[in-house]
Amino acid sequence: MQGLISSVKHGSLAEAAGIKAGESLLAVNGSSVRDIIDLSFLLADEQVVLTVAAADGTERSITIDKRIDEDLGLEFESAVFDKVTTCYNKCVFCFVDQMIPGMRKGLYVRDDDYRLSFLYGNFITLTNMKDEDFDRIIKTHMSPLYVSVHATDPKVRCEMMKNRFAGELMDKLKRLFDAGITVHTQIVCCPGYNDGEVLKRTYADLRALAPMVETMAVVPVGLTKNRAHLTPLRLFTPQEAADIVTMVTGWQRECRASLGKSFVYLGDEFYILAGMPLPQAEWYDGFPQLENGIGLSRNFMEEWQKASKIAPVKGEVNSVIPVGTSAYKVLQPLIEAFNAETGMQHKLIAVENEFFGNTVNVTGLLCGKDILNAVKGAASIILPEVVLNSDDLFLDDMSYAEFCSQAGEPVHRAASAGDLYKLLQR
Repeated sequence: MQGLISSVKHGSLAEAAGIKAGESLLAVNGSSVRDIIDLSFLLADEQVVLTVAAADGTERSITIDKRIDEDLGLEFESAVFDKVTTCYNKCVFCFVDQMIPGMRKGLYVRDDDYRLSFLYGNFITLTNMKDEDFDRIIKTHMSPLYVSVHATDPKVRCEMMKNRFAGELMDKLKRLFDAGITVHTQIVCCPGYNDGEVLKRTYADLRALAPMVETMAVVPVGLTKNRAHLTPLRLFTPQEAADIVTMVTGWQRECRASLGKSFVYLGDEFYILAGMPLPQAEWYDGFPQLENGIGLSRNFMEEWQKASKIAPVKGEVNSVIPVGTSAYKVLQPLIEAFNAETGMQHKLIAVENEFFGNTVNVTGLLCGKDILNAVKGAASIILPEVVLNSDDLFLDDMSYAEFCSQAGEPVHRAASAGDLYKLLQR
């Protein structure tokens, strides 16, 4: 086990000790380090001895005197130094199974690691964990965790996940709850599997476990064009989406009266498909599952409203803003109103996802090539930051630099509604 050091903060204790990016941390005070969680405990001392390996494998010991809570200034390539726990379920809706062949290796990793759940909000199934994993979660109080439930009916969960042990979910949750560990939950809703009466039972079971179950998110299944030889699935119809919105809105009213919060939240796609208005911001209770896409549209609209309290000024350049077909329906009225107020002619473009298939309509899954094809001839492009990863790569492995080169026109990036509002006034 070793943690590959990706960067060393300038002026830090680690830099002063001669540690460099590209080296590896092997141990602290003689103890091996599994991840940054271990590291945080091992570094809670006034003197630490690090075992570090240079790029050529040469090892050395470094003693550092520090304040107990003082940061060493090390960044690591991964939060997990040993092997990331991967998923051995065969879920009927698994998006990784639907990925287009030939993409970068990291996109095919099925992580199901409780550490990534605690640190970053990744959803885990609890089916790929050992007793010692539960023991460690409880001992170090890793809370909250994010759990993919899908169904509390044991038979349905086993059928959906193709795992005969998946039905043990409620017992595993109880083990966590008895130790004071809370969870946020997710249901990937698939027509004919876990909607209808199954969804009603799942809600009732999870609602009964509040406050240990902090939230319940329901998102519609996503399907790409690459589903040959996979379990047949379909998307929800507009009427089915409307029925789910109506049902969940009733549950939210009940929960707001009894729990003081909505508790259960729907993915934006349900409202957009149904042609029904999004809930107001207060019904999202601070957006606890924003990283899961819950409330993204409403959060964007709230940020836009805040930014627009300062009257916009007319800019000098008209831009195009490429977004997914789902976001287009929500954002188009905002851009039209901005243009009407300023006299500008900015254009929001709904980009069809040819790479994954046109049933994939979210902005975050757009690829560089599809966006380039959609924005040809634009004088200026404002690119949503969400289409790029931390290495500035699109999902089709096109780099941001390559995109800019092929676009041939100025490209700007907007990470938020506030960013977009400012860029439209250039």
